Amino acid sequence: MKAKKTLALLMAGLMAISASACSSSGDGSTSSQASSGGSSAAASGESSGPQEERGSITATVYDRGNVPTSEGTTEDNRWTKWINENGPVDVTFVAIPRTGSGEKLNVLFASGTAPDLIFEYAPSVKTPLYQQKQLMPIDDMIENYSTNYKALTEQYPELLKAGKMDDGQTYQFGRINSIRPIRGVAIRKDWLDKLGLDVPVTLDDYYNVMKAFVEQDPDGNGQDDTLGMAIAYRASETFDQMIPGGVYGIVDGQYQYTWDRLQTRLEFKKKLYDEGLIDKEYMTDKNGARAMQDFVTGKVGIFPWLITYDQFLKKEFVTLKENVPEAEIEFIPYPETPWGVTYMPTLQNPVQMTAVVNAACKDPESVMKYVDFACSKEFAQVIKYGIEGEHYELVDGKAVISDQDKYNNEVSYNGDLGMLTNAFDTEELQAAYVGFDVTTPLGLEGYELYCQAMETYLNPDYEYSDFSHSEHMPQLPKDLQTVNANINLNDIYDKAVVSGDSYTVEQAISDAQAAWEQAGGDQILEWYQNWYETEAQDAFSAEDMINMMIDQDYVGFLEEEKATLEGGADASSEAAESSAAESSTAESSAEESSASAAE
Repeated sequence: MKAKKTLALLMAGLMAISASACSSSGDGSTSSQASSGGSSAAASGESSGPQEERGSITATVYDRGNVPTSEGTTEDNRWTKWINENGPVDVTFVAIPRTGSGEKLNVLFASGTAPDLIFEYAPSVKTPLYQQKQLMPIDDMIENYSTNYKALTEQYPELLKAGKMDDGQTYQFGRINSIRPIRGVAIRKDWLDKLGLDVPVTLDDYYNVMKAFVEQDPDGNGQDDTLGMAIAYRASETFDQMIPGGVYGIVDGQYQYTWDRLQTRLEFKKKLYDEGLIDKEYMTDKNGARAMQDFVTGKVGIFPWLITYDQFLKKEFVTLKENVPEAEIEFIPYPETPWGVTYMPTLQNPVQMTAVVNAACKDPESVMKYVDFACSKEFAQVIKYGIEGEHYELVDGKAVISDQDKYNNEVSYNGDLGMLTNAFDTEELQAAYVGFDVTTPLGLEGYELYCQAMETYLNPDYEYSDFSHSEHMPQLPKDLQTVNANINLNDIYDKAVVSGDSYTVEQAISDAQAAWEQAGGDQILEWYQNWYETEAQDAFSAEDMINMMIDQDYVGFLEEEKATLEGGADASSEAAESSAAESSTAESSAEESSASAAE
């Protein structure tokens, strides 16, 4: 796989920065080397020649208020110290509130005190900084000073493509993530089997299955207490993605606001509501707690959700099995739409742009040195797993957490320092079988469901519902952002669903169109169409994402791994002991959930 090839390629770059990683710390002391507690020539006082003057930079780090008091602060803890002791430059970290990071950065830039290196996920924060000329192009930095990151861009040119702004220059550093689905649809397979039903394919199939789940007592308790599908909160977002409409989308080569597809979705949802196939109080379930409770207690047949699959199958699925031991689930494709397309769930962003450079930065070379260090394998594995021999041990080449409580207290809070780490570097040490204890029946069932979900959704035959991942979509100019913020049509749509014959979907669409036009929606549509005609050909697209998915071939990797089980290989339960470290401390999935309205 491409990710494995990259490890060898980056080794040369890592070796190239190792000398500077051991240079003087600037206070008369010398830095220590690396994660396993080994020592370098610099650490032992040896010198092969004049030492290069050590640079210094400032860099932001998100403050989530999650650093234990015993560990220090967001800006000063064991991992910021490790970075300064082992990295090539001195770094002063500046804490930025995770919520409202844009406001804090605006204050810092306005006062001339913004750090050199800005770590930020949201395009809505970074794009205005670029438009205000607060950011430095990084093409020359990469060309003149970089080893690791330059090698990474040569292996993954998508990093440069995704990092460009509309002036054609690169402004953003990024990382490579593994491509995984982060939405999906679980169905009660045991209910299908009991009622003699096939897995639904079309919208009509979905309706017929839901109707049977409600009317034919699939749980066999003689009570009218089952629902066809969860529809609240994350389930509603995923339902909307199954039948995407009422969005600015490309149809037949033109950007449109897809009213006709919106009408299809609203009519289907209204039908489910009117016939009692979904929870009629779903709008009051603001955080989805009741929908989740319905799932884990065995009262709902189809469960669309925002899912981190390994964690879902180790937690909520286990709770379902504890409550309903005979329950079986399967992950199924989104329904085929009336226009003949089956859509793919949201994918984890494979090329995530996470850092920009202040245009006022005085030492871009030192910034580049730090970026090279921060995207190295050594850095990635330390930030993810901690120190070998202290926080984990290597067993058959995999990281096994030595003391889970110690890991939780001393390591798990540091994920935001790893915003330039690449997934293939941490997955090299990842527990086998995705951390499932396949020596137990429930662990084996969870692992097999995980593999089944990946095979179902990482399917290039399905279509992505937008031009690109939401983090790579173009950002509207400020005036049109204001227009867009004033277009709130959800109340109209909700009214159509719950009002029976007194307010039809057709009337809702007519009212929504009028409100959209009055607010200036046609200006937004015109802007998107112009962008599509003039700039889209150079943008990171869904096609690029699908090609990367094919190249990573995660399904093929899982098939090879599963073969070791089928071949009778001994699967160590130590995989499960380290599984807590496998829930990513990076933010790809979490960021997607906050951006779900943009899908």
